[in-house]
Amino acid sequence: EEYQALRAILREARLGARVTQQQLAERLGKPQSYVAKVEGGERRIDVIEFIALANAIGIEPAELFKKSMKEIAPL
Repeated sequence: EEYQALRAILREARLGARVTQQQLAERLGKPQSYVAKVEGGERRIDVIEFIALANAIGIEPAELFKKSMKEIAPL
């Protein structure tokens, strides 16, 4: 459930930045299927990949992490 929320946050951030999966994949130097698998839950990411994704979307990784924490593990 928490990972599903993280995936949704990443997807919303990408869409909010008006970046397609293909554009994001190109920025990451990966195939479009990588982004699709991350967003679809077929592939889990680690913190290094989270940072790379945030940077490629154009969002400060710390801000995106802070938003993720509020939704996944609110105080």
